[in-house]
Amino acid sequence: MIELRIETAWDGQPIGPDEAVRLWLAVDDDGDLALQIDAPFHGDVPPDAPAGSLDGLWNHEVVECFLAGPDGRYTELEFGPHGHYLGLRFVGVRQRLDAGWGIDFVASAGRGRWKGQARVAKRWLPERPWRVAAFAIHGEDPRRFLAHPPLPGEKPDFHQPGRFSPWPG
Repeated sequence: MIELRIETAWDGQPIGPDEAVRLWLAVDDDGDLALQIDAPFHGDVPPDAPAGSLDGLWNHEVVECFLAGPDGRYTELEFGPHGHYLGLRFVGVRQRLDAGWGIDFVASAGRGRWKGQARVAKRWLPERPWRVAAFAIHGEDPRRFLAHPPLPGEKPDFHQPGRFSPWPG
């Protein structure tokens, strides 16, 4: 199991502990990914849709995890505190292969924090070894973009798989 801590804004500026997010990721014997989230609950307006897969989830309060393979393919996983999720696969930077497939995901929010647990089938993940990154977005005016690791650029751009951290081990 690995732990990712989101402790900076997208550009490396420090954030307070009230915004920090923790994710734990593990691969089981079948190659499926188990993911746990512990994040602050900011109370942003929830999506106007029932819990489940939701394209455009990045426009709401969300925690994201990206897994990039050695061949340029990568998977983006998004999770929200109200039970929404989104899985996307890419064959190159922003070249979407598919989206909207099912993910086993549950979330609960309360007392200023939210927690989530997900299981993602191996077939939706890129080939290993992986490079990994985690991001969180919240707020409405202004939006806050947080990242592990921080990424360069003039504005937030999470689609930089070559800059993600190596999966340990």
